[in-house]
Amino acid sequence: MARIWVDADACPGPIKEILFRAAERTNTRLTLVANHPLATRPSPLIDAIQVSSGFDVADSEIVKRLSPGDLVITADIPLSSEAIDKGALALNPRGELYTKATIKARLSMRNFMDSLRSAGVQTGGPSALSKADRKRFADQLDRWLAKR
Repeated sequence: MARIWVDADACPGPIKEILFRAAERTNTRLTLVANHPLATRPSPLIDAIQVSSGFDVADSEIVKRLSPGDLVITADIPLSSEAIDKGALALNPRGELYTKATIKARLSMRNFMDSLRSAGVQTGGPSALSKADRKRFADQLDRWLAKR
């Protein structure tokens, strides 16, 4: 049975709440992975894995445990790409679903923006998570849950 993996180090609280409710409503396993202790709802469907701190340690743990058909919740484009390579899908907290058809362009843009930042160009950060973002996320999550 497909499960949901969350790159929880930077996942916004409102998105975690949507995920907790969806897991319980649809009887779906949900695992949060982070390098710090996490509070989760008491539920046999929801668990958390704490990994050691370090660059991409949580990402590597998720990729290691992924199965085809799983869903990864992350804003990390390289993690999304690795998940897709393993047959999973990736959904960012703003509701953008990454697939084989879309991930290469997102990876190229991410690398381009990273090179700009390395050159000292101020690129700004993402805006605050909006109600529209939360709705887009919930709608994409519901579509995935309905297909599994």
